[in-house]
Amino acid sequence: MPEVLLVEDDAALRATVARALRAHDLDVLTAADGTGALAAVGPGPGTRFAAVVLDIGLPDSDGRDVCAALRARGIDVPVLFLTARDQLHDLLSGYAAGGDEYLTKPFHVRELLVRLDVLLRRGVPRPPPAPEVLQLDPAGHSLHGPAGRQPLTPTEFRLLAALMSATGSVVRRRELARAGWPDGAIVADNTLDQYVARLRRKLRDAGNHGRTIGTVVGVGYRFA
Repeated sequence: MPEVLLVEDDAALRATVARALRAHDLDVLTAADGTGALAAVGPGPGTRFAAVVLDIGLPDSDGRDVCAALRARGIDVPVLFLTARDQLHDLLSGYAAGGDEYLTKPFHVRELLVRLDVLLRRGVPRPPPAPEVLQLDPAGHSLHGPAGRQPLTPTEFRLLAALMSATGSVVRRRELARAGWPDGAIVADNTLDQYVARLRRKLRDAGNHGRTIGTVVGVGYRFA
């Protein structure tokens, strides 16, 4: 029986959705915040969960940052966002963070179940990468490594999450800018370069074990 991680801070809604998921022949583990969600999934790259239902407005972190941290750990299961925000930029930022589906509150539980079924059918397990020694903390907006903790600004967090989630692959400059800044923002080339330079220093100070951000001239960057 597939197991779903439900992350929702509203206790009444959490109980209602969990009940519906169990009645739908799914095992459920619940968490009330981002810290609990990351503790439940573990350090990666694999996880026992078939999908994650994730509220964006969590008390300790933004659900989009939690999703980005999951992707950076190599956890590739479907993520369905729950949110009271229905603006286009909210939708786009959720997808940019690695989300697969978006459901606006208030919603009917039957619609949630249908969307989740589609995600579960669509999900194809991939071979997990090697365990990552570096971990992102969305609640504290920080990078944790063997040499300690490095604080990150929200933009640094989003940029590094996008790079780590694509470990070994080139992330184009435009794609990286979309991950780091709001939709429609104009980001100068030297601005992105400065952020990447700061991230390289923080990776080194965290104890990167050879991990760094390489430049692919004229294309973008690669975390490897």
